[in-house]
Amino acid sequence: MSTLAALAALPAAALAVWALLQSPLAARLVAAPSGERWHDRPTPLLGGLAIFFGITAGLWLAIAVGAVPLTSEIAGIYGGISLLFVAGLVDDVRALPPAAKLALQLAAAIVVLATGTEVQLIHERVVGWALALLWLVGMTNAFNLLDNMDGLAATLAGIAFAFFAIDAVTIHPSHTILALSLAGALSCAGFLPFNLRPHGKALIFMGDSGSQVLGFTLAALGLSASWKVAGTTVATLLLPVLVLAVPILDTTLVTIARLLEGRPISQGGRDHSSHRLVRFGLSEKNAVLLLAVIASALGATSLAYNVLGDQRLALVGVLVTFVLLVQFASFLADVERRAPGVEAPGLLETFAVHWRRLVEVVVDFWLITGAFAVAYVIRFGWPGTTNQRHIALVTLPIVIAARYLAFVPFGLYRSIWRYAGARDVAAIASAVAVSEVVALAYIVLTQNTGDFTRSFFIIDALLCAVTIGGSRLVERALVTGLRSYHARAGRRTLIVGAGRTGRSLMRELRETAGERVVGFVDDNPRLRRRRVHGVPVVGGAHELPRLLQRLEPDIVLITIPDASRERLDAIVDACSEAGVTCRAVRREIDLDPRVVLGTALDE
Repeated sequence: MSTLAALAALPAAALAVWALLQSPLAARLVAAPSGERWHDRPTPLLGGLAIFFGITAGLWLAIAVGAVPLTSEIAGIYGGISLLFVAGLVDDVRALPPAAKLALQLAAAIVVLATGTEVQLIHERVVGWALALLWLVGMTNAFNLLDNMDGLAATLAGIAFAFFAIDAVTIHPSHTILALSLAGALSCAGFLPFNLRPHGKALIFMGDSGSQVLGFTLAALGLSASWKVAGTTVATLLLPVLVLAVPILDTTLVTIARLLEGRPISQGGRDHSSHRLVRFGLSEKNAVLLLAVIASALGATSLAYNVLGDQRLALVGVLVTFVLLVQFASFLADVERRAPGVEAPGLLETFAVHWRRLVEVVVDFWLITGAFAVAYVIRFGWPGTTNQRHIALVTLPIVIAARYLAFVPFGLYRSIWRYAGARDVAAIASAVAVSEVVALAYIVLTQNTGDFTRSFFIIDALLCAVTIGGSRLVERALVTGLRSYHARAGRRTLIVGAGRTGRSLMRELRETAGERVVGFVDDNPRLRRRRVHGVPVVGGAHELPRLLQRLEPDIVLITIPDASRERLDAIVDACSEAGVTCRAVRREIDLDPRVVLGTALDE
């Protein structure tokens, strides 16, 4: 019955759009083209009215026929939706200051929380309220920012509403959630034909009155459908996050980009995921389709291991999800680098897999899991108590998810590990520490840990940092070793001077095929018999005749051209007597590009 009643949202929204386009308001309330907007002609900003009308019709018809009870929770959610609809409509007519918008969003969130919709997964009420406020306000603004291209916000919202409707039927049965989800999804369906047209531009935009309503409604559904349930599985926690992952990622991308550029986050711009995809070469509709496919895949992954209720499947789901997210993030990072004039790729070609990153993500999964298992055995023995095993099974997916969420911003999948150094090791340690604190906080706030002591997390963090860091350094060692092995038959080079120029030259030669540095020659007594970046300092310049005979280099490169004439002559003479080629290396920086290009001579 609730499903049938909610169906009224589709014709209600569609008829409302048609009626509004025929009304005088269509010529008065419009979005004018600007540098911050994607469209190129004035377009009515009335879609939010139709979306709100559709949600209202579907929900209240379900209540009127008795399919859905009128509770304080649903009244609070609808009250918050109504407040943000009015606030968005005022903002469309007369732009509100960012502080006023935020205050109204907080007020709407408080209405929802005060009427019974809370985060019951977290035992601490204050922490739960803080998380819920952040979630409600954050998702409201996420959809507000996401409304930047024809059909994008409504399409992704419709997909998210559909997943919440499936959840209300299968995992957390609720006629109320089902009715509200279907009303939201069908309102988007009634609006989309006028906003995402196959052979033309949008006839109408939803404006802030629509985007804020959609974001807030979805956030409230996330609280009511999953986080309000005092469950114990990680799937319950991840469901709304994964269903809304694309808006979250897009908002994160835009926020970071604008902060780095010193621009206000609320300021519009063409720096969203959809804009990057279009600049890469996709059409606007293919960009929306690609984001919709990704959103559907993420939501389906979450629902799959929610429905089956298997912890092992949850682990696989977390892996698949974050492999997909890392590949998408890598793709977006590379989008801006496409050379001008290159033929636009097809839809299936745009999401090419970065195989090295894919391997790193999969290897990290097994290393994280292995470190967790070893830490468990060290701390509790095997098999441990029933409670310890239960908490471990609940904790492991959280640890894996937290690791990946930390590894991406800390740059672990941007580094080239054959060049790994101290900075990369520090990034690994920091990412592991942050993710461990997040996992510990979740367990403490949501579980009665009993005999599962917190010292386990210290052991796990130490083991994970060692294994992840070791895997990167092993990769570096293997690459270096293979290069050294293949370079045995290459040109043997002896470098005179282990200073900055000599060390820089050595690193360059090490990366050059067919080159092998057999040693440094330097008069500094502190370097004698030592190694510099793995290359031995074999002696001083006065020993060069003997060293040439022993090492048999093919070439000697002098990196101390400012040394005394007598010293340089002695080096050159020794090479001449041994029949070894000798060259001087001087590093110079010419700051005038005209000299390099030869244009200075034309003036």
